[in-house]
Amino acid sequence: MRSVAELTEAFRERGLRVTPQRLCIFEVLEHNSTHPSAEAIYAEVSRRMPTVSLKTVYETLNQLAEMGEVSVLDLGTGQARFDPNTESGHHHLVCEVCGKVEDLRWDLEAPLEAMAGRGFEVHRVEAVVRGVCGSCLEGADRKDGFGRRRHGAAYEQDDNEQGGNNG
Repeated sequence: MRSVAELTEAFRERGLRVTPQRLCIFEVLEHNSTHPSAEAIYAEVSRRMPTVSLKTVYETLNQLAEMGEVSVLDLGTGQARFDPNTESGHHHLVCEVCGKVEDLRWDLEAPLEAMAGRGFEVHRVEAVVRGVCGSCLEGADRKDGFGRRRHGAAYEQDDNEQGGNNG
């Protein structure tokens, strides 16, 4: 994403008003690598500027997306996420426990060449790798896909998940 000053100029060139609320949204997004939701952006902006509305945040994000300044991501987390890193081709890692999203540098040139060899014209590649982030692996109390409660590296099966047999 371009700098706050460059976004200000780009908005003005398109005849869009540059309000203090929009400037604050630009500032929150600048150098942001967390892939925030509109609600997370709203929470941070409203902390700085309590009069901002969620509608203003959504409108500004939609305008930024139309301008190509942010990418709107549907990563299956239940909310659209906004990625200001539009300059480098990258993919995403998504933690299935906490919802954290990280950029993933992954060269997919060989598979793309193979698709072109099949007569398929590729326009865009979006890879989403799902798993569990390091923070959640270290300290989270969660259940795996088999109904076992996971504590760090150890697994335990809950008594109530053993078919009600307590003895």
